[in-house]
Amino acid sequence: MVKIVYQRGGTSKGAYILDNELPKDKLKRDKVILSIYGSPDIRQIDGIGGADSLSSKVALIKRSTRIDADIEYTFGQVSIDKPFIDYNSNCGNILAGVGPFAVDEGLVPAVEPITKVRIYNTNTKKIIVAEVPVENGKFKSEGDFSIAGVPGTGAKIVLNFKDTAGSKTGKLLPTENVTDWIELKNGKNLEVSIVDATTPAIFVRASDLGLTGKELPDQVNSNVELLELLEEIRGIVGEKIGLIENKEEITEKSPAIPKIVFLATSSNYVDVNGEEIMSEEISFIARTMSMQKMHKAFAVTGGICTSAAAIIPGTIVNQLANSKTITGNVRIGHPSGTMEFNVKMENKEGEFHLENVSIARTARRIMEGFVHVPSSLM
Repeated sequence: MVKIVYQRGGTSKGAYILDNELPKDKLKRDKVILSIYGSPDIRQIDGIGGADSLSSKVALIKRSTRIDADIEYTFGQVSIDKPFIDYNSNCGNILAGVGPFAVDEGLVPAVEPITKVRIYNTNTKKIIVAEVPVENGKFKSEGDFSIAGVPGTGAKIVLNFKDTAGSKTGKLLPTENVTDWIELKNGKNLEVSIVDATTPAIFVRASDLGLTGKELPDQVNSNVELLELLEEIRGIVGEKIGLIENKEEITEKSPAIPKIVFLATSSNYVDVNGEEIMSEEISFIARTMSMQKMHKAFAVTGGICTSAAAIIPGTIVNQLANSKTITGNVRIGHPSGTMEFNVKMENKEGEFHLENVSIARTARRIMEGFVHVPSSLM
């Protein structure tokens, strides 16, 4: 048996597990996690996975011995149909539940009304400071703050991402260019921007893909030709910036990063709930992918990278963003509504230094207990 807390963080959910609950051997550990989720199986019928990339995520947590962190958090994207867990990137939505978990499990002293939890993310080797509402020594989950993609309201958790540039490549602009041209196998050239802040991401104009940018998940996920094109772009860029050796291996070896985002200028559109998002509410329209399917909302890490790219003159995101974005408050229009980021970036002698990006999320502990796994795996 493995003790877990099943928790929603932002627009994702999954098991939050203390590191010492799992085998120390990484191969055995991953087999246990796959068993917990019921992978590989497209329905994940024999585990807690929800047959959706947004609910097939795991957080591994332990106290930190670092002087600049309270806890360490490792994120894993659990593949649904393959026996594979991708540890290449962080997940900002699951991260939203890490601070509350640390408070409730007694990993950090509870301070009212806000407990600041310093989180070292092992995937990106970066520090994030979570501001967690606390009442009576526990995470206060109830509140009046709402986020797009989650019904109802909850307490406001602020995540401060410090010095997030170069999470995987060591550079905010991995190619040192604000735009690059890549050649597709059909012979066409495509202009992209490649930025690495919390996660490496590729930015493409929706119009260059024959899209409006207003597409909803079902429209994209049913378009096999488009999905193949997006993976081709990921493969070319993944090889170009050194994440993989062979672009053909992108889906197998790095299914989660680099993220790919296609964008359009702000305009009115209807979200997945049938509500109209007005152009003046957003900086631009953006759509991103999650494990080869369109994200139903927007990944936090991808949003951080997108909002950082919006501030850098000349990137495709910056070209499409309205002028209000330059102030540092970036509002992304995504399939489920909007998401706002506050960006602090300095231009020092022509080089951009990303100091901090903050976003507010909610989280909720859904259940806690023990998951049964085959004894042979432990």
